[in-house]
Amino acid sequence: MAMKENRPIENRLMTANEVRDTFGGVSDMTLWRWLESEQLGFPKPLYIQRRRFWRASDIEAFVAKQAASGNSAAA
Repeated sequence: MAMKENRPIENRLMTANEVRDTFGGVSDMTLWRWLESEQLGFPKPLYIQRRRFWRASDIEAFVAKQAASGNSAAA
């Protein structure tokens, strides 16, 4: 898996498990609620063979936006 770590962050894809772990181990239901909330603006996943993946850069941008706005709903 060393190849995964060497890819530039903007090209790295994160699995749903990795995304949930990023936010402290939230449940899949919480992740689904964030995706359904237009107000929150959580990044939409890419689907590859029916599996969800997120761009790491999109997740980092979302976290930075939440931190800048003082919103703790997703952190």
